Amino acid sequence: MGVSGSGKSFIGRKVAQAISADFIDADDHHSPTSIAKMARGEPLNDGDREGWLATLSDFYREHHRQGRSLVIGCSALKRRYRDTLRGGAPGLQILSLQGSRELLLARLHARKGHFFHGDHMLNSQLQDLEPPGVDEAFCLDISHSPQAIVEIFIRHLRSR
Repeated sequence: MGVSGSGKSFIGRKVAQAISADFIDADDHHSPTSIAKMARGEPLNDGDREGWLATLSDFYREHHRQGRSLVIGCSALKRRYRDTLRGGAPGLQILSLQGSRELLLARLHARKGHFFHGDHMLNSQLQDLEPPGVDEAFCLDISHSPQAIVEIFIRHLRSR
């Protein structure tokens, strides 16, 4: 989890590969209306995210039912969003990717072909972000290398 530019998709794919899990990028499951809204620079509200989060929770539930592991790269900005995801996966282990606004913004400006644009959208996500407590997530700073982040989180998972 984390705001846009934190590396959720990249790190999520690497973690999934390391633990032989499936990977889903939550951005691929936003409604066309939500994608158009973000492309216009309009932040999503809780109502926009409700069905999206329910869909992601269902993915966790279905994978669990099939005995398969799943990693989802998802912003999960608020505790209630994370609670919705845990509804589909009660034992869900969350990695929270955190970084400075400056580093996040630099990553966003370097990204091409993504619907999420601009300082305003990042500011909106940072304002909405309810940083998870230690009871909810394992937090790592994105200034670490991607490989280090993956290795540290894998060690955390294995210690559970």
